[in-house]
Amino acid sequence: MARLKFGAFLAPHHPIGENPLLQFRRDLDFVEQIDALGFDEFWCGEHHSSGWEMIASPEMFLAAAGERTKRIKLGTGVISLPYHHPYNVAQRMVQLDWMTGGRAIFGSGPGALASDAHTLGIDPMTQRDRQDEAIAIIRRLFKGERVTARSDWFTMNDAALQLLPLQEDMPFVVASQISPSGMTLAGKYGIGIISLGSMSTQGLMALPTQWGFAEDAAKKAGTTVSRSDWRVLLSWHIAETREQAQREAGPGLMRWHNEYNVRTLQRPGLEPFTSPEDAIEKTAGGENAASTIGTPDDLVKTIKNLMQVSGGVGSIIGFVHDWANPENTRRSWDMVARYVIPEINGYVAKLRESQKFVIENRAVFERAGQAVMAKIMENEKAAAALAHTGPGRVAIPTINAPDLQKEAAKRKA
Repeated sequence: MARLKFGAFLAPHHPIGENPLLQFRRDLDFVEQIDALGFDEFWCGEHHSSGWEMIASPEMFLAAAGERTKRIKLGTGVISLPYHHPYNVAQRMVQLDWMTGGRAIFGSGPGALASDAHTLGIDPMTQRDRQDEAIAIIRRLFKGERVTARSDWFTMNDAALQLLPLQEDMPFVVASQISPSGMTLAGKYGIGIISLGSMSTQGLMALPTQWGFAEDAAKKAGTTVSRSDWRVLLSWHIAETREQAQREAGPGLMRWHNEYNVRTLQRPGLEPFTSPEDAIEKTAGGENAASTIGTPDDLVKTIKNLMQVSGGVGSIIGFVHDWANPENTRRSWDMVARYVIPEINGYVAKLRESQKFVIENRAVFERAGQAVMAKIMENEKAAAALAHTGPGRVAIPTINAPDLQKEAAKRKA
């Protein structure tokens, strides 16, 4: 089975009240941490309103992150294409790719916040069509074409990039939430997907239907889509015990939901949580919960369930949040790297197999001990010294050692 990749998605969702300078620096520290832990990808988005999401330029943030990391891929999650002239987006992504040594992933979306579109005077009814139009133009530019195009929102005259991406084929990824438009775009162009609507039970259970949209669109367009290019977002907080994880994350989860989702965004149908315990139960309770607040074993179970429900994906992307304090948040991601990723990808399976083989085949290795004893008995002085041999006095791997104390007892008798 192909190895499952892991990454992190930073919106960011930071509570209002802290120093933004310190939040930006802590976010960069986080990217450096998960790079050192071996995560495959890091994503950050573009927002211009709401107060909680303050990265206006993912390209600028990722360029800074690129200077502090070595190998992790850096994705725009996402650039809202209707907000920008497509030529400028192409130029910035090319520059980001060169500045990060070919580690850029171009993720795009139509724009998630209605308040952002309102600020820019954009009719929400046009956003998804504009994203489609921009992707087509940017793909042509990345191929080195010279493009002349006129639209109701941009004009290009003999436009060509004077520098192409460092990567021969920079990955294109589109965001998908509730509507089928993201999946349809992925199928139309044969590109990757990052599913952001999977952080609820309903979103998780809808993944097979969503993938069907991509396959149908690909068939219609004569392209192909691959599950290896499908990224699915999950949220988690991990600790040594469930009780500890719930204690650490409960109050922050309640604040995030009540202040951001309910009070700020006023999302339809959402009610505020009444207590941290209520927040935990409604977010991470039940068999098909898309969020995990518990132990590494709990997250392993969630991921295996997602793989079964979805039919298989290529990457699991963790949602970065401030439910817990910075210290406990860092430890949570550390535990995912230490215990969850190795378990999911089978990194420790052969180690367990080797240990089991030695345990179950002890008799096979007794001849090594017999060989040691034979050499001892060939030497008169060594044989005489057996009477004085005690536990822990022999510097020999125990797997090869004969029972010297038993032999010593025989000599004394």
